[in-house]
Amino acid sequence: MATPPDFDIFLMAPPGLEAALYEEVRQHRFKAAKQVAAGVMIKGAWKDVWRANLVLRGCGHVLARIGSFRVQHLAELDRLARAFPWGNVLRKDVPVRVEASCSRSKIYHSGAVVQRIARAIAEEFDAPLRDDAEVIVKARIEDDLCTLSIDSSGESLHKRGHKAGVGKAPLRETLAALFLRQCGFTGDEPVVDPMCGSGTFVIEAAEIAAHLAPGRTRSFAFEKLATFDAAMWDSMKAAASPRQPTFTFFGSDRDAGAIRMATENAKRAGVSAFTQFRQQSVSDLVAPQGPPGLVIVNPPYGARIGDKKPLFALYGALGKVLKQRFSGWRVGLITADAALARATALPFLPIAPPVLNGGLRVSLYRTPALP
Repeated sequence: MATPPDFDIFLMAPPGLEAALYEEVRQHRFKAAKQVAAGVMIKGAWKDVWRANLVLRGCGHVLARIGSFRVQHLAELDRLARAFPWGNVLRKDVPVRVEASCSRSKIYHSGAVVQRIARAIAEEFDAPLRDDAEVIVKARIEDDLCTLSIDSSGESLHKRGHKAGVGKAPLRETLAALFLRQCGFTGDEPVVDPMCGSGTFVIEAAEIAAHLAPGRTRSFAFEKLATFDAAMWDSMKAAASPRQPTFTFFGSDRDAGAIRMATENAKRAGVSAFTQFRQQSVSDLVAPQGPPGLVIVNPPYGARIGDKKPLFALYGALGKVLKQRFSGWRVGLITADAALARATALPFLPIAPPVLNGGLRVSLYRTPALP
């Protein structure tokens, strides 16, 4: 049973941002895109799996569906797992690990599922098992249907491969990219982040503007599968067409260490020629020369730093500076506290549903162009 030419590919989204990822997937013209719970489903071949890992900014993992079968008891699972053609996808020289989940099924013990499938792979296919293996077989038994997938990404796709320094409360790159999308950013306007930390928003915006693929500098688990074609992959990466952005992307922070990290991260990402980072407080913030664009900021929420009372003054000062000095600019503000957002006195549009960031539910507050 070979994997069909076009099979299901599941693109994992940050919970609450499925619609934004769906828009990105449609933009890149993947086939049969459908928004589903926790992500987006597409149809494609292995080259589409590789391309999704390479180009999608908002996706956390790319799961390739390699097969499915009905199963109601562990003995049946053992038999079917041993008969499965693992060699169509896996390699005997590459370690594997198995993960499983069960829902609304006669088989309900996920640990037993892992044990049966792992033993089948080891004994019938002779591939090594290892708890820290990069190649992961995922088994999901739901309504007595066992679906087998390979996590083609390996490490989460928010790890772009060129960001070494991070701040105390980093925002994942996948979230940053989707928040930028929700703010209407397409790469054709300047961006300012007045509390830039390690530079995530500024670097993501600069990469989008430069048409730089987010996965261009990292490795992926799919490179260790039997389905991998190194020459085709190299050709796919070489086909990218970067451009020189029209605008500069600005970040500032009162912490000198954050500015050093952001500057170094931008250099590793290859966007230092069109990004600028400056140590300064919010009160010193001014709009750069040129047309208006987007101010996007992820201020401290209070939950991470203890007493949030001093933050009301910070949010109030930020709102005042933006209203006075950023006429014509749109604002995107991410926070876990509605009261802090209101302290800016900015004219927010209807609020997007909250999403999880580091265990906290945060919301994106957006404005139209400021008067």
